[in-house]
Amino acid sequence: DKIRNLSDDELKLEEAKAAEQLFRIRFAKSLGKQEGLKNLRTLKLDIARIKTVARERQLTAAAEGKK
Repeated sequence: DKIRNLSDDELKLEEAKAAEQLFRIRFAKSLGKQEGLKNLRTLKLDIARIKTVARERQLTAAAEGKK
């Protein structure tokens, strides 16, 4: 619900933040650090949710445009 209440610009910003955190955790993991590994799954799920909401909005806008 929190993600659905965000505007399109806020969605893009949140996706960029999550992708950056995911990159940093993966990089740290490659260096042998185990900190933040529990966040990997939640970050992946958050990114997927954000992309899903963005795509739903695109499809809705396209459907309304055709009418």
